[in-house]
Amino acid sequence: MARTADIKSIVFVIDDDASMREAVQRLFQSVGLHAEVFASAAEFLQSKLPDVPCCLVLDVRLKELSGLDFQSQLANANIQIPIIFMTGHGDIPMTVQAMKAGAIEFLPKPFREQDMLDAVRLGIEKDRVRRAAKKGIADVQARFANLSQREREVMVLVAAGRMNKQIAGEIQLAEVTVKLHRGSVMRKMGAKSVADLVRMADLAGIGKKS
Repeated sequence: MARTADIKSIVFVIDDDASMREAVQRLFQSVGLHAEVFASAAEFLQSKLPDVPCCLVLDVRLKELSGLDFQSQLANANIQIPIIFMTGHGDIPMTVQAMKAGAIEFLPKPFREQDMLDAVRLGIEKDRVRRAAKKGIADVQARFANLSQREREVMVLVAAGRMNKQIAGEIQLAEVTVKLHRGSVMRKMGAKSVADLVRMADLAGIGKKS
């Protein structure tokens, strides 16, 4: 089994049918995808999930908790993982419910192997993008937290479109002092332009003043 540090992405599979679990795991392994399988949602939740891009292949009809109910449970717990449903008993309302709740795909059993692989690759890529965006937000917030209180005030006002003279009047500072703070903000935030600083503020949800 691969060491956690070596895993670049992972597919989790939850299905109470052992033969299906094994077949799906073999399919993923045949194309170099790391896969871990579980017999129930509870077993999945008890495992330690590696911090890598991932997706979940989930059977709709599980013995203890339906796949759709588990999808809702994950959403309520703010566990964001792309889900591909598979089922031998699907219907249109069930499919619509799953897709409206954010599922990547809803595949009937028996499914085409390529359809499953395409869905999983899409799910992993979607999770990779989400994780990169989350890291970007965290990085900006960390830089913002390292600014002085006055620098934060200046950044918020610059991001809101204020000119140096307006900022000086609003926070009762000399314009030259505002320019110094503004330069410090740009340097500490790693912003190359005002547009870059505005993008960072929007990305991280840093408050603006109207």
